[in-house]
Amino acid sequence: MSVTAAGALCRRSAGRICPASYKNTIITSLLLCSTRSLSSSSDELLLSTKQKRESKSRIQAKLASGPGLGDFIAALSKLTPEEALELKEPVVDGAPLKKKKHVRLPSWLKTEIPVGENFSRLKKDLRGLKLHTVCEEARCPNIGECWGGGEDKTATATIMLMGDECTRGCRFCSVKTNRLPQPLDANEPEHTAEAISRWGLDYVVLTSVDRDDLPDGGAEHFAKTVELIKQKAPQILVECLTGDFQGSLVHVERVAKSGLDVYAHNIETVENLQKYVRDRRAGFKQSLSVLEHAKKVKPSLVTKTSMMLGLGETDDEVMAALKDLRAIGVDVITFGQYMRPTKKHMKVSEYVHPDKFAHWDRVGRELGFKYVASGPLVRSSYKAGEFYIKNILKAERGEVAASL
Repeated sequence: MSVTAAGALCRRSAGRICPASYKNTIITSLLLCSTRSLSSSSDELLLSTKQKRESKSRIQAKLASGPGLGDFIAALSKLTPEEALELKEPVVDGAPLKKKKHVRLPSWLKTEIPVGENFSRLKKDLRGLKLHTVCEEARCPNIGECWGGGEDKTATATIMLMGDECTRGCRFCSVKTNRLPQPLDANEPEHTAEAISRWGLDYVVLTSVDRDDLPDGGAEHFAKTVELIKQKAPQILVECLTGDFQGSLVHVERVAKSGLDVYAHNIETVENLQKYVRDRRAGFKQSLSVLEHAKKVKPSLVTKTSMMLGLGETDDEVMAALKDLRAIGVDVITFGQYMRPTKKHMKVSEYVHPDKFAHWDRVGRELGFKYVASGPLVRSSYKAGEFYIKNILKAERGEVAASL
């Protein structure tokens, strides 16, 4: 009997039942309803628990009779050798695969840790004047030898002007990239000239990051620095390793006529590999035009370029590049081994043997270059002072003396 029915019954009997009896009837009816409700809830709870147990049992039974881990692995495609090398115990087709060993540098590419009085002094002055060097930024392996003077005690340093952020992103270079680098430091030419004049250097190389964000690409900044160096220390030989100024020959001319001794611009690699190695804004033909124009506006300039080997070039491609360079009167060429700066940069295709570098040394001389520096550790500015002073200046002075 529901509460509503009990209430209706009580109302109908109100005239015949005493108040005490009426009260007892109401209480009895309510207790009866509560008992039935609790009984119904208990039954539902027991049924729900039973259903859950049955469902769990069915799932466990399915899992027990279903596929195991081995079935899932077998369903996958076979591992490639490269994928297998990532395993702790690599296997291919059930057979163990020999793990790939770490590729060590050949013995001819190992150098000493840079130390020495001259090295320490240069590094301290650079930090004090907030100057940058490509030796440090590009992680050159010859920094100790060049800054220390090497076996001939001809100290050489390569100063990087216009900051340490480049607007281009070549795949071989470890210099930082930024579309909008910091503004030029107007005091940098003066600071650079002052530092170089007191270092006692015989030869200095001025280079820079590419600054495509500047109207002149930094040509005026370059030229002012050269002029100030020559004013403070005219005996120092100055080489400028420039970018391509986006092909602007007017800006090339400004630097070429600033009083420098050597105009350098690197083609970096053979023509066919340019788009894979260099930034898309650079190019083989554009680089040739820079070197050709520098020689044209000042024929007495020594023009110089550099190539990296080990990028995947062929002998025929290297020979073609050398002939193109000689056709525009380039005087000096250097060859060095490409070394991958970080894992984010392009991989080394080959560690070229020293015998191959010796081969290109002979070929370059046969083609008529005034000087060829070729070796695994050679860089564009490597021992620049030694080769320039020994092989070019002395030869030219000898010819002058012979004519007197």
